[in-house]
Amino acid sequence: MRSVLVLGGYGAFGGRIAERLARLPDSEVIVAGRSLERAAELAARLAKDARAKVRHARLDGMEVRADDLKTLGVRVVINASGPYQRQDYRLARACIAAGAHYIDLADAREFVTEIGALDAEAGAAGVLVTSGASTVPALAAAVIDEHVPLLDTLEAVTIVIAPGNSFDPGLATTQSIMGSLGRPIRTPRGSVGGALRYGWQSLQRLTIPGLGGRWLGACDTPDLDLLPLRYDGLRNVRVFAALEVGAFHLGLWGLSWVVGSGLLRNPERLAAPLLRVKHALGFLGSDVGGMAVILEGRSRDGAPKRVDWYLVAKNGQGPYVPGTASVILAKGLLAGRLDRRGAMPCLGLFTLGEFLAEIGDLEITAGMA
Repeated sequence: MRSVLVLGGYGAFGGRIAERLARLPDSEVIVAGRSLERAAELAARLAKDARAKVRHARLDGMEVRADDLKTLGVRVVINASGPYQRQDYRLARACIAAGAHYIDLADAREFVTEIGALDAEAGAAGVLVTSGASTVPALAAAVIDEHVPLLDTLEAVTIVIAPGNSFDPGLATTQSIMGSLGRPIRTPRGSVGGALRYGWQSLQRLTIPGLGGRWLGACDTPDLDLLPLRYDGLRNVRVFAALEVGAFHLGLWGLSWVVGSGLLRNPERLAAPLLRVKHALGFLGSDVGGMAVILEGRSRDGAPKRVDWYLVAKNGQGPYVPGTASVILAKGLLAGRLDRRGAMPCLGLFTLGEFLAEIGDLEITAGMA
């Protein structure tokens, strides 16, 4: 079977994943989600130029059963239907029971870090179950793996996600962002680096090559737990979001203090109206976004050393970045190149070189500053 099911397949990230996979010959892509109409519309559009067979299905990721996957003849399932903070592992378990590989784009901290609970089940079924195949933690870890040999010791990592204002995050992603405002960010065991952080706080300014100056807001992601376990000596990991339009970023920063004070108990309910405001002011900013990964440590002579890596995506192509890891993994599984089995966070399953090769036809550049 060379069939890939993309759940949330018409969304901001899922649609781009389906588009990339539709270029594979001798394969099948199934665009799926809760809206049959939207799934059918995208499938029809992709089918015009696809080398793969493209079809559609109506499926709710929280209700998919193993029999559904067996009926569809699915080999790989990509779950692009967040927010993952509200999900459990029932879809992953359905994939295991159906003998299908499972990949998701989650950045919810506990959801990703605890996926290993399914390791024995996935291993016995001979499938790969992996969570976090996205910008964080997967791509960030690939960047660190590539550049950590430049340092004798790695002490701190800073990751910045900086979307262009033209990017439409969708309601689910906006709800996820709103739900993180002002919430305490748990400090990983053994880490150092100052006071307790809160969602969208720790306000500071960073100039990113190709993007200019951005305000930064702290984020709670799986990297905070996973990276210190992966790299010896790493005790300080910070992850930030950086909106292009300063007024939007500072507005969320202000709301984070309102949430933290207890005056606003359910900020998620503001997601829809704030998204409408963003759409109305879409002419602000640009279609250029990117990310930064900054490594700090020591050289062999003990002197401080810093490595700065940046990615810049132009012409609105930034949303391809979070989905590329899942495309690489799906291709590897279909071709038999990726032989890892069991359940694990998505770290070390692809290299930075593989990532850059996959995006080589896009208006995306990356490298050291």
